[in-house]
Amino acid sequence: MKKIGLIGGMSWESSQVYYEIINKKVREVLGGFHSSKCVMESVDFAEIERLQHLGDWSTLNRIMIESARNLENAKAEIIVLCTNTMHLCSEEIINNINIPFLHIAVATGKKIKGKNINKVLLLGTKFTMEKDFYKNILHNDFGIEVIIPNKEDRETVHKIIYEELVHGKIKRESKETYIKIINNSIKNGVEGVILGCTEIPLLIKSEDVNIPVFDTTRIHAESAVKFALE
Repeated sequence: MKKIGLIGGMSWESSQVYYEIINKKVREVLGGFHSSKCVMESVDFAEIERLQHLGDWSTLNRIMIESARNLENAKAEIIVLCTNTMHLCSEEIINNINIPFLHIAVATGKKIKGKNINKVLLLGTKFTMEKDFYKNILHNDFGIEVIIPNKEDRETVHKIIYEELVHGKIKRESKETYIKIINNSIKNGVEGVILGCTEIPLLIKSEDVNIPVFDTTRIHAESAVKFALE
């Protein structure tokens, strides 16, 4: 079993879910008393959130590189960044480590193509929805058309993530808002929805809507286990 290196804390609620999924999957595959060999480098999300909204991605790159190197020094054999948004730093991380980096959009793209789905709605932070780092991988590598909500709905999705979900607050009205946004997208031919923020699965489950739901947290974590056990 290879040792998984996790960059967590963005937020710690979703990092906790990564740890749980990874260990449950290892036990499911290997049985008995098996659990994952892993190590986590957890950052202070207050600093990350402040730098994100200042647009200081050079400092964020430095923090992510340092975190990845710390994991490599701890004998990790793969890096898993436990957040969608911070994959904006993935290129810099990859260029500064000597072990594999498991990109969340690549893992998600493989899962979507496995379902023969070609058009999806992407929900996440404004950074994930509006910048091209995620959409380009899905489009260029997998031929998947990515739709994002309108500006007003993007603001709402982003606000719920930062004001509620990262603080562990789960509200019925926010769940209903997300479901309404997803259902409206179905009218535009969307065949599936990507929960492109690791906190959104705390709110939305597959049974909540009538199209396939791609939980990036679960997809990413289970892909890490697959790598570790190969």
